[in-house]
Amino acid sequence: MGIRVAVAGASGYAGGELLRLLAGHPEFDLVAATAHSQAGAPVAAVHPHLTGLDLVLGRTEPAALAEADLVFLALPHGESAALAAQLPETVKVVDLGADHRLVDAAAWGRYYDGPHAGAWTYGLPELPGQRAAIAAADRVAATGCYAVATTLALAPLIAAGAVLPEDVVVVAASGTSGAGRAAKPHLLGSEVMGDLSPYKVGAHQHVPEIKQASGATGLSFTPVLAPMPRGILATVTARPAPGGTADPRAVLAAAYADAPFVHLLPEGRWPHTAATAGSNSCHLQATVDVDSGRVIVVSAIDNLGKGAAGQAVQCANLMLGLPETTGLPVYGVAP
Repeated sequence: MGIRVAVAGASGYAGGELLRLLAGHPEFDLVAATAHSQAGAPVAAVHPHLTGLDLVLGRTEPAALAEADLVFLALPHGESAALAAQLPETVKVVDLGADHRLVDAAAWGRYYDGPHAGAWTYGLPELPGQRAAIAAADRVAATGCYAVATTLALAPLIAAGAVLPEDVVVVAASGTSGAGRAAKPHLLGSEVMGDLSPYKVGAHQHVPEIKQASGATGLSFTPVLAPMPRGILATVTARPAPGGTADPRAVLAAAYADAPFVHLLPEGRWPHTAATAGSNSCHLQATVDVDSGRVIVVSAIDNLGKGAAGQAVQCANLMLGLPETTGLPVYGVAP
């Protein structure tokens, strides 16, 4: 028998992607999957692409999860902390929600409802020293999707002193699955198709997480809803540091030389979301604007892969002493 894992919140998009990855993982045994309103339904009835996965969704209760070696919490923001507190200390936990990402309680209060639950080890392995920290942790807070795409593009440049942390501008387009599976009028196909629309302009909840993870101190972030089911394309620009001569491509290449899921594309080839679909990879490209002199980095990920479920499995692998790539696709699906 392999390592026993369970998923709470398995009826959502991120939960469904977790189930898909876990069902094909060579070291994991998927022993439980739970939901709220969909409890009692076969997994395949909720996720038709998982037909053949013989599992019924249970109720999201501690007893349904306590026998696992590791539990993934794919619950709405604000719901993970209470459930995690009721799980045995011997059970490792990866939380895909926001409950334990932020160190600063004041930042939590500005963007989220409810009390601050405290910070866990941050689940972005590509940050300096973070692989070891995740491997030593029993509780890990997986990253937000926009935060992954932006931080991977930005953090090495700030750390190297190549750009100014106080002047960062990000415009990022995301597929509709990033908004969750609940029925919402503005996410109807007839509303989304053929349209681009900004939302939560100047007040998106991933801003404090991006600043915390990347080292940015001043960030203008505009998220855009795109007419596609999955993917994020983030365009990150920053003012170069005075007197700085570092080549942004060289900085990124050095930072991710040993990162199996982060790919700096050949010069002149730019990321696009379809190339990362179904994978746990991030594609990056960088240049310097010939007019403004600003550094530009474009990042593409699958918001349900590297932005959610794939990233969570990557962290779980490290926590359980496995190679971080185990059971995770590096390559996308095309067409």
